[in-house]
Amino acid sequence: MLYHVSHVTLYEYYDVVSMSHNLVHLSARDCPWQTNHDHDLFVSVSPAVSAVQVDYFGNPVHYFTVQEPHKKLTVRATNVVKVHPVPRPDPASTMPWDEVRALLRANREPRTLDAYQFVFDSPYVKCDSALFAYAYPSFPPGRPWLEAVLDLTHRIHADFRYDTNATTTATPLRDVLELRRGVCQDFAHLQIGCLRSVGLAARYVSGYLLTAPPPGQPRLVGADASHAWLSVFGPDAGWIDFDPTNNQIPSDKHITLAWGRDYNDVSPIKGVILGGGQHTVTVSVDVVRRDADEDPA
Repeated sequence: MLYHVSHVTLYEYYDVVSMSHNLVHLSARDCPWQTNHDHDLFVSVSPAVSAVQVDYFGNPVHYFTVQEPHKKLTVRATNVVKVHPVPRPDPASTMPWDEVRALLRANREPRTLDAYQFVFDSPYVKCDSALFAYAYPSFPPGRPWLEAVLDLTHRIHADFRYDTNATTTATPLRDVLELRRGVCQDFAHLQIGCLRSVGLAARYVSGYLLTAPPPGQPRLVGADASHAWLSVFGPDAGWIDFDPTNNQIPSDKHITLAWGRDYNDVSPIKGVILGGGQHTVTVSVDVVRRDADEDPA
């Protein structure tokens, strides 16, 4: 499928901002299943410094500095992305999860060694006994790893309620586990923590999801949102994505922006400002499927 994605972030400040430094993960990355045909980043106040780099995890990242005084700043990112469906193995045919854990600890082949870094704690994902206890029923000895991870995905979707008012980006995983509420970021972090607690490699994925309006209602421009899910590594099948918020393995309706250890590595925009005082942030996302005759490939 071919998509046009627009992501607009508006900052409005009570006082004047004299300078801001910004790091932006809003360019969809190229992957075996995804091609970014076009990307543009517009900043309403002309940056004094601007650069495009690739971060440690291979994600495209934009850096810019605004040195003109301002009380309002708009950052608009657009992407034209083609996403292909990815064939998945039969869950029952994958390696036992405990063998995957053993290989991650012992195998120093480059691909497995690279995945091993995603077994350890990260700023937003701290493993503990409560996460292990929640994960444990899905991981009896010898169970195929893809089957076990799918079971954990189903359980999180069934046990937790989507609630935009229940958490913030700073809510600890233990609180999410107790509340049984949260948003896609929380559910991705929760499942990552559960998987790392049993010794598996899991990474955080940020991106977008094509949504549809309720039957009979028009699609509202700008009403979409950023999305988050996770990816799990098995030496026999590579990285496979899981979306606990929607209880599914992502296919061609998920658009990947970036991946890292957790949200801290791939937040859409983060930075430092001088001045500004109190401020508000308004985000508008629009994901539109384009017709086949518009396909740039």
